[in-house]
Amino acid sequence: MKETFQGEHEKTFRRTARHIHEHALPEKIGEDKELTRYRGHDEAAFGARVEAEQGTEARVAFETVCAIARSVQEAGGRALLVGGSVRDEVLGVPSKDFDVEIYGLSPEAVEKIIAPLGRVDAIGQAFGILKLTKPGGLDIDISLPRSDSKIGTGHRGFEVKVDPTMSIREAAKRRDFTFNALSKDPLTGEIFDPFGGVLDLRERRLRVTDTERFRDDPLRVFRGAQFIARFGLRPDTETLAIMQSMAPELETLPKERIREEWEKLLLKSEQPSLGLHALHEMGIVERYYPELQSLRGTKQEFDWHPEGDVWTHTLLVLDSAAAVIRYYGLAGEEARTVMWASLCHDLGKPETTVYEDGRIRSTAHEAAGAEPTKKLLEKIGVDNDTVAKCIALVRDHLWPGIIYLKHRQKEGISDGAFRRLAKRINPATIAELTYVAEADHRGRGPFVDSAHLEQFLLPDPFTAGAWVRKRAQELDVYKETPKPILQGRDLIGLGFEPGKEFGRVIALAEDLRDQKNFTREQILELFVGARSLSATIAKLAQTRDS
Repeated sequence: MKETFQGEHEKTFRRTARHIHEHALPEKIGEDKELTRYRGHDEAAFGARVEAEQGTEARVAFETVCAIARSVQEAGGRALLVGGSVRDEVLGVPSKDFDVEIYGLSPEAVEKIIAPLGRVDAIGQAFGILKLTKPGGLDIDISLPRSDSKIGTGHRGFEVKVDPTMSIREAAKRRDFTFNALSKDPLTGEIFDPFGGVLDLRERRLRVTDTERFRDDPLRVFRGAQFIARFGLRPDTETLAIMQSMAPELETLPKERIREEWEKLLLKSEQPSLGLHALHEMGIVERYYPELQSLRGTKQEFDWHPEGDVWTHTLLVLDSAAAVIRYYGLAGEEARTVMWASLCHDLGKPETTVYEDGRIRSTAHEAAGAEPTKKLLEKIGVDNDTVAKCIALVRDHLWPGIIYLKHRQKEGISDGAFRRLAKRINPATIAELTYVAEADHRGRGPFVDSAHLEQFLLPDPFTAGAWVRKRAQELDVYKETPKPILQGRDLIGLGFEPGKEFGRVIALAEDLRDQKNFTREQILELFVGARSLSATIAKLAQTRDS
């Protein structure tokens, strides 16, 4: 297991976002008043690249797209890749999700073409949207050009008109940002850019495609924030003003849509802090998330946190958590939990921070953070299990550092301390706790070298994490709670009749193990000569309390 950020990995930890790959723009091959055309990878080159970056499954999906494009072409229409896969090609980042838009054919003709290729589901037939599912679970979304008109409130208040005769430019107007308005012929590789999205990506600019259409869906504000974080973008003046003006409309969005954008911001970004900063600039943090807004201006002791207030620290911790996840290869639920807990870890500081004896202190901020963590995550729509994990991690996020310091000071750290921790933070794990603690440790600084005042230093490596993980693994409590030292079958084997008192006996046995370091054999010796279960319970309790 990797245990420290050293060498080349240290370089990635605090670097400025490398969201845009430093490669040349696609070659421009034509331009008119409707759109600019660029030379992208043709079918053979792109297929090879997809397989090299994403594997054979993605190559199969792309080959299916090309098969559709050829069939559509034979029927007198044209099939284009749209959205994320084209954007990602321009950025030079891997992509395995392919959305296809088909021009010049009716919905019935399109369905007839794709039906032999797999299962077709009309996930939005009235809107001209079909989903093709290949054997093995590969999904390709297929749509027809359409326009959306706002006719009511909320995210469902749209009138959608399908029009296969629309031009590429007109169809692209409904896309949120210019780089998502790109499209591509998968066979020839030609990229179509009607609104300057390629140059916006190169200049790291977030710009709306169409001002009026953008306002139709307030979720686009959150999408803008997560794109800012993922690709290191900066909204232009008009785009920022539009998103700021839309902040009041976010109240109409269901929680699940908001949560999805939050998780993309946190889990798909090298620097999620950029997205948080954008949400603040848009007025969203202040309006909807007072738990985060209160971090701004909450001061910290300079010796420990020279970076500034708790908001600044939290942004650095989020970026550190993203690096921790990449470095240790975390994924799925574990990665989600680490990111959410890192966001919330210091929410208790605004309530507890005081200035006394010439120092800024935030005593017991860990426990105080439980309630604002619950409020924030429930407001966003995070599931109950993850909320419970994050509350537990927030309450104990200082534990790894504290326990390791005691170890360094030659204090004996019992096995029971680890077992009690595993029980206390369940359903979270000690593994997750160490990752949050590492992000917290790394999200500070820079510090000044006392011997060379002009030199700034990063925090020392978080050696506490490796030590805690090793001890927890040795005790089999790394990602689970400790196994009972006694079980009901053991008591039956000793001649006791099953009953409700078994639970009390087992709990006392675990107390003896965790608090007194008793072995299983020592605990069983206490049963020798016992005439009843109640007498045994009294003997176990007396031994524990002595």
